Amino acid sequence: MAAAEALGMNLSLASVHLARPEALWGLLALPLIALLWAWRRRRGSVWRQNVDAHLLPHLLVAGSARGWGGLLLLLGGWTLAVLALAGPGWRQLAQPLWQAPAPLVVVLDLSSRVTATDLPPSRLLQARAKLSTLLRERAGGEVALLVYADDAFTVAPLTPDRANVALYLDALAPDVMPRDGQRADRAIEAAVLLLQQSGAKAGDILLITDQADDAARAAAAAAAAQNMQVSVLGLGSPSGAAYRTSDGQIARAQLDPGSLRALADAGGGRYARIADDDADLQALGVLTPRSGTGESRQGQALAWRDEGFWLLPPLMLLSLWAFRRRGAAALIALCVVLPLAAPVPAQAAERSWWQRDDQRDQATQSSGVDAYRRGDFQAAQRQFDNVNDAEGRYNLGNALARQGQYDAAIAAYDEALKLRPGMPDAVANRAAVDAARKRKPPPGKGQQQQQQQQQQSGQQSPDPSGKGEQGQQQGQTPPQQKPDEAKPNAAQQARADAAQRERMREALQRQQAEAGQSPAQRSDKAETAQEREQRQAVEAWMRRVPDDPGSLLRRKFQLENDRRKREGQ
Repeated sequence: MAAAEALGMNLSLASVHLARPEALWGLLALPLIALLWAWRRRRGSVWRQNVDAHLLPHLLVAGSARGWGGLLLLLGGWTLAVLALAGPGWRQLAQPLWQAPAPLVVVLDLSSRVTATDLPPSRLLQARAKLSTLLRERAGGEVALLVYADDAFTVAPLTPDRANVALYLDALAPDVMPRDGQRADRAIEAAVLLLQQSGAKAGDILLITDQADDAARAAAAAAAAQNMQVSVLGLGSPSGAAYRTSDGQIARAQLDPGSLRALADAGGGRYARIADDDADLQALGVLTPRSGTGESRQGQALAWRDEGFWLLPPLMLLSLWAFRRRGAAALIALCVVLPLAAPVPAQAAERSWWQRDDQRDQATQSSGVDAYRRGDFQAAQRQFDNVNDAEGRYNLGNALARQGQYDAAIAAYDEALKLRPGMPDAVANRAAVDAARKRKPPPGKGQQQQQQQQQQSGQQSPDPSGKGEQGQQQGQTPPQQKPDEAKPNAAQQARADAAQRERMREALQRQQAEAGQSPAQRSDKAETAQEREQRQAVEAWMRRVPDDPGSLLRRKFQLENDRRKREGQ
């Protein structure tokens, strides 16, 4: 019987799991506590040796804290506190197993071969349309965009905001690359480095090109060894077409499916040829991101439940004996009366008692962002007024500018720049608002000019997110491409460019309609004609970026290329 009871006790102790077993080191303090108690008891005996017995009751405070009962209470309370901190648990609960989606890095070939016309109107326009479909239809996960020719360059880093990546599609062309070439191996290596810098344990790389060499296959195999899957979307046709190289020579580009399949096999991915619909993207599996851990399992996992909170009520009861005469009752009365003596609004009380300062600022900032997106700029101003960091001052400037308060908006931008010198968005928007403030359009023509600018830009207004540079996404006007007279289908390509720009404009208008009312509907009916023209002017300026984003990419890539040369890369 004794053996059976011992076995049952062992099984019960074995079933207890400690979430933080290192907390048990605190039990080593029990002997020190006992020694401290004994030392204080000896101090009390000194008084008894030197003071008359009839005076001792008036000089010493009697209580259990001086006796053996006080020591036992102290040691028991300390033991309960240490055990609660260790996080004991004796049962497991099913928890949902969540896995972050694997990020996707899209790598586009921007060599001169992409201008071949075997995919009418050109390979480049077909690639842009396919990227637009991918960004629109992909179900979650971060996406990045890289382009390459003789070297690889980052157009957009990994971001969950796919609309931000789509802004650069119309600027993609071979003339933005510093040098012509077709080094897919460097592009794959750059994609792997981008995924590693983001901390992803697994990732997908989609290469869009027409051929691959041995170096590219070796790079794909190295990526697969690091759990980075490389898939290939074939761009072109086996018959091929002529194109003009960067030095003016006429060459012929053909799709080489054999080399691309070999590259996909080496990278552990799939191969598909570009199609008119999204069947190619479905076949590649890039519309539905896989697990970020590289595993496909889903379901639930068992986790130990921390039951240490059950030890807190007896610990609190023991702590009541540490108070002197009626101290416990006074403490309980104070906890009950104090909230009633100083009533505060429920929302303010919640924020004051249960939130840190940074959490309160974040909640206020989020409320201001929501009001801004609804078009309630006055409410957004009231919220941003309570946030004193750089992002709060920057968003306050945007809200003031939308209400036509240009001087106050510029002052808010200046405060943001004091808190964060050189903040790019604050510098750009301050210049735009200052230009709108100084601008005086001719009577009767200002409104018409602003409407024309809005129709040409066809973009959304800036959307603050409380994150500084990343919080503002300004619109972008697609660059006007010059027709190439040397190509037999220049008119056809120009019509395709115009159609694609029209589709993007309509899509952005739909997004603006879904986000809320139009700027005209949000305008104050009491404003004058001059104030309305000024407001429309600043809205156009705040949506505007340089008309040729391709030149920005060209300059960015050239600077990066020069830096690599200096560093000997």
